[in-house]
Amino acid sequence: MVLYTVNYSGYNGGEVMVKVIIGFKLKQGANIQPILLKLRSAAMTYLGFVGAENLLSEQDPSIVTIITTWEKVENWRLWETSRTGRQLLRETKPLLEEEPKVTIYRVMSTTSWLG
Repeated sequence: MVLYTVNYSGYNGGEVMVKVIIGFKLKQGANIQPILLKLRSAAMTYLGFVGAENLLSEQDPSIVTIITTWEKVENWRLWETSRTGRQLLRETKPLLEEEPKVTIYRVMSTTSWLG
C-alpha cells in the first residue's frame, strides 16, 4: 500500500509529505524481519526519508505492514525505482503468498490556525 500526505504548513518548505504503506501476506513460517531491517537501513540513506515502522496484524500474524514516511513523493519514487529498493522487494517474493500491496497517502493537517 502507498499513502500520500499533505504536510503541516512549513514543515518541509510547503512540500507534500507522503506515507507509503506496503502490505505483505506471508507464507506459513516465513520470516520477513531480516529483509525489513535491510529495507529500512537502505531507505535511511535516501534523500527525503523521514522514518519507518513495521506492523504485525493482531488478527492474522501472516500479514505484515511497513509504513515509511517521505518528505515528498518524488523522494519515494527515487527509492522505489532504485536498484537497491527493487532488489530488496524482490527478496521478499519467495516469502509471500501474493504480491505486496503498495499504497501512498497524503498526510492531512487536522489543525488550523485561529487568527
